[in-house]
Amino acid sequence: MTVTTTAATTGSRNSSNSRNSRSTGSAVPAAVSPGPVPVLWLALLATPIAAGANAPVLILPDMARSLGVADGTAAWLLTAFGWAMAVGTPLLAGLLRRRGLAAVLRLATVLVLAGTLLVAASPWLPLTLIGRCAQAAGGAGLVAAAMSLAGSARRMGVISAGFGMLGASGPLLGRTLADGASWRLALAVQAVSLLAVPVVLRRAGGGAPAPAGRFDARGAALLTGLATALVLLPTQPLAALGAAAVAAVLLTLHVRRRPDGFVPVALLRRPVFVVSALLALALSASYFTLLFSVPRLLADRAGWDAASAGVWQLVALLAGSALSWLLAAASTRLGRAAVRTVLVAAGAAAALTGILASSGPLLVVAAGLGVFTASAANGVLSTHAVASAPDEAHRPSAIGLFTLCYQLGGAFGPAVATLLVLGS
Repeated sequence: MTVTTTAATTGSRNSSNSRNSRSTGSAVPAAVSPGPVPVLWLALLATPIAAGANAPVLILPDMARSLGVADGTAAWLLTAFGWAMAVGTPLLAGLLRRRGLAAVLRLATVLVLAGTLLVAASPWLPLTLIGRCAQAAGGAGLVAAAMSLAGSARRMGVISAGFGMLGASGPLLGRTLADGASWRLALAVQAVSLLAVPVVLRRAGGGAPAPAGRFDARGAALLTGLATALVLLPTQPLAALGAAAVAAVLLTLHVRRRPDGFVPVALLRRPVFVVSALLALALSASYFTLLFSVPRLLADRAGWDAASAGVWQLVALLAGSALSWLLAAASTRLGRAAVRTVLVAAGAAAALTGILASSGPLLVVAAGLGVFTASAANGVLSTHAVASAPDEAHRPSAIGLFTLCYQLGGAFGPAVATLLVLGS
């Protein structure tokens, strides 16, 4: 699962604010300690969640048999993980700003450990679902902490590369661990990130919380409710549509009463932010639908075995990730309109190829195009979204809400794949 990378700007801004405070004698504390943490430790802290998120792609039938449920029912483990990552990222990023680095790392550690233990021991799907949600929410906190400490585009690039490589290798890694030991071990691989927590705490310090006004708990709850209803839309359309409509109305009314709350109205009035976030959501959902559908489609339409599907999908995902870096590097020269045109055209080609193709190589190409568009959207559109914020105070909210939209696609994708492919 790819994770948005724009939070690096928060780390840079925090370090800058800390320097300004020292030079002027101001008592305003920085959000986190500016102490330099070696970037490889930050990568270890953040990136294993990408492998853990994608590990179930090729082992979903094994998981279903072990839990005594159908493949379509077991796919809720994928949807729940994406949902918890989506809503957990802005919430844990908010906790980081208000309570500091140590509080976030400790809470994230508890969540990841508890979730991993549940996944390792639970014989029932409901408890396993809770475990996966805890893993995802804890991972969201670790990602937010690592990105806030990156402090430069170069260091952020190392973390981004780690996300791409581990996310691409996640399906084959999950298959290998499941064959050699158990699918439960494949879902526990994310816990490797906890090895970096003591080092990061020691090198960066606890981090002083930034001064902030009263937390908009009602706005956060309403946004979480809306996101939850949207995740259920592919599988429970009528109930989810009604719940989403109610949550959207209540959230709209709340935003009018509190325009500078958890969902700032100033961001919603920025067309660049809205278009960037919605396009990222669509491309992310398309990619994760392909990610979980292509292995089954390769078996059903082209007769490929699981090993061949895993290897060639890995090759396609790595190639697509590399191409996305090239587009991101050229994005400033191309301009916003040209970048969006490329993303929309490639995204449409990926979706149509996945729907219509019966050839194995073409389905692999569809997977590569999917990761290309999603990764490029993550890197480029996130920059557009944050740059559209009216001032510095709104940038953290822009980061959190854009991340929510992107990760929401990670929750939509498995649900759509289940509806169209996995549940058949």
